[in-house]
Amino acid sequence: MSVIAFIGLGNMGAGMAANQAKAGHRVLAFDLSTQALAQAEENNCLPAPSAAEAVAEAEIIITMLPTGDIVRGVYEKDILPNAKPNALLIDCSTIDIETARLIADLAVKGGFRSADAPVSGGTAAAEAGTLAFMVGCREEDFAAISAALEPMAKAVFSAGAFGAGQAAKICNNMLLAITMIGTCEAFLLAETIGLDAQKFFTIASQASGQNWSMTSYCPVPGPIPTTPANHNYQPGFAAAMMLKDLRLAMQAAHTGDTHTPLGTLSAELYQKFCDAGGDIKDFSGIIEMLQVKD
Repeated sequence: MSVIAFIGLGNMGAGMAANQAKAGHRVLAFDLSTQALAQAEENNCLPAPSAAEAVAEAEIIITMLPTGDIVRGVYEKDILPNAKPNALLIDCSTIDIETARLIADLAVKGGFRSADAPVSGGTAAAEAGTLAFMVGCREEDFAAISAALEPMAKAVFSAGAFGAGQAAKICNNMLLAITMIGTCEAFLLAETIGLDAQKFFTIASQASGQNWSMTSYCPVPGPIPTTPANHNYQPGFAAAMMLKDLRLAMQAAHTGDTHTPLGTLSAELYQKFCDAGGDIKDFSGIIEMLQVKD
């Protein structure tokens, strides 16, 4: 059994911390939300009075926070001054690459092992312990990091050096946004020209148009009963979070002077969807906006 500090108990972090507790670890949990702390306690975590007090006892420290600025602040104020010298520091937040590398540099200078390890899979996977982790770290630390993530994961991938986990996440999610929009447009066209959605799904899911947005997260009701499309687009992965990831991708593209016309258009479309109130819906709910002609 390990002692784990888990900082950040939002939609993703709550399920992740709970799975660490289910694995038999002693989980010291902290969040600014008293409601989140109460839920964590119900999930057999131990609420901590502060992030600093949570990390002081921990062998493994996991953060799941909304922005790079918040992650950096927690590291500088709470983690690095108070963590045990041999603690393993893992940030699972999705943040910009530059901040991830800065945090790693600070951790290394402090004598810690660390990693950026953003996730893919949404809230359902966070609760089920079936997330995919994309890890940026020193090669010699990957085995320990992979073992620490195992209770929350179906797969843990080594992406490369510090920051590579974030790079993999934003590239993956830019591709996901593009394929989701394309899948939505294909279903809308099928409907317009009289092709039944179920028949189209059956064909396309086994033909050259097959993609994850089609076969695992179908954006129309019917073909896959468990998808948000069958539950009024209640979020598994909120459109606001997709927009956040697309902004990070566009920031990286601008920094690297990379031309990403489909990524740019996807960001513009998700911005429009969120501005119209779609931010609280699942990202597949963008089909509702696409079917409305301007």
